[in-house]
Amino acid sequence: MNKKITVVIPEGNPETNKITVDRLKKNSAVSRIILIGNNSDQLSADITIQTTNFQSTDTFKKAVQFIDTEFLAMLLSDKGILPGQFMFERFIQISENTGAGLVYSDYYESEADGLHPHQVIDYQEGSLRDDFDFGEILFIRTDVFKLAVSKMKTDFRFAGLYDLRLKISQSSTLFHIPEYLYTVEKKELVGTEDKHFSYVDPKNRQVQIEMEAACTEHLKAIGAFLKPVQKQIEFEDQFEFEASVIIPVRNRVKTIGDAVKSVLSQKTNFNFNLIIVNNHSTDGTTEVISKYASEDHRVIHIIPERKDLGIGGCWNEAVHHPSCGKFACQLDSDDIYKDENTLQTIVDTFHKERCAMVIGSYQITDFNLNELPPGLIDHREWTDENGANNALRINGLGAPRAFYTPVLREIKIPNVSYGEDYAVGLAISREYKIGRIYHSLYLCRRWEGNTDAKLDLPRINANNFYKDRLRTIELLARKKKNSTLVKN
Repeated sequence: MNKKITVVIPEGNPETNKITVDRLKKNSAVSRIILIGNNSDQLSADITIQTTNFQSTDTFKKAVQFIDTEFLAMLLSDKGILPGQFMFERFIQISENTGAGLVYSDYYESEADGLHPHQVIDYQEGSLRDDFDFGEILFIRTDVFKLAVSKMKTDFRFAGLYDLRLKISQSSTLFHIPEYLYTVEKKELVGTEDKHFSYVDPKNRQVQIEMEAACTEHLKAIGAFLKPVQKQIEFEDQFEFEASVIIPVRNRVKTIGDAVKSVLSQKTNFNFNLIIVNNHSTDGTTEVISKYASEDHRVIHIIPERKDLGIGGCWNEAVHHPSCGKFACQLDSDDIYKDENTLQTIVDTFHKERCAMVIGSYQITDFNLNELPPGLIDHREWTDENGANNALRINGLGAPRAFYTPVLREIKIPNVSYGEDYAVGLAISREYKIGRIYHSLYLCRRWEGNTDAKLDLPRINANNFYKDRLRTIELLARKKKNSTLVKN
């Protein structure tokens, strides 16, 4: 086979680098290996490129001048890589057969007890998360790589790799090979970081600013960028209640009482009620709710006739109930409002901002309400100028969430139990202003009974694929909106 491949590897542990380089050099298709880093003593590679950050724009602008082969294989970390049988041959074959500009694959992770399969998911137009999991190897056609680098006008320190793959996606397909083409020798992790909240962690702020800028550039390039929404709402007055707190619940006997009490203790200058949609609980939750409903007329206990409802479907039951108030306010069945002023603060924000949705801030706690890191989740990355665009990059918009009920009745909520709130938030942000509250209103309890506790890889992949699908739907809707505006 002709030497069709240049391999790029980030500098890391010298011993691990050498092992990986030696393995890759054995393949007859590999022409040269480029090491990216600061250590000029890494002589196992053919070329060493000096750069301060592998993910910087500078890295790719320097590397492009040394790549004269048909393909580029980019390793994304310094983990040890063991190529599978005919790995590069398969990458080449799929790239040539599909015409894809970038291909990637599933892989194995090698641990003490053997090999563990690590599946990744298909890339789609809405896969705009900067943490999309491609595995450890990107296999790129060199002409596509050079075209993407030529389009990189902003010099990012942290978002260069993200910017690169967004620009590749503008002209080429990113294709997932559902085969285990290599093995990663897994490192032992030092400490644990909850990546779920990395995009709101203050220490990552500069990284997130760059990621937002790269995503915004991309949205402008593909015709999906939204200008700031100026539309404000004239609220209707035909509602009996100014606000309704909505709690969908199934089998939360340990926590539902605390949630109900936190609502009934709210002090407001308006009438409100609590609509609990009990999705056929079997653990005693029904009896707890029934007791509160019998003692306080503000508690409306709904047990749906349907048996096919997720959390979103339960929300629809509440929102379309005749007693639902003007504003529908979220509370999960295992969380509580921080104090007695939460509901008043939310409603005041609606009237001040005349917006269709209000999102507050919350604190992460354990079951006993002791604060857990990173503590306050306030989503200060949101701005009125660009929040609707950046929302397509991040994985959530925050909590507690509240909605102007007529808008929510019109949009409808997907009947799922993951991502339903994100779908609605994206749709609302396309047309309406979203109000934000940046101090804590809500205590989000993390415990072993949470639906997002200790998810396995198949569930994580399913969740990520669904949210990417929601982004794809929203991206297409925004393109359609923009094209209609241009025609008119």
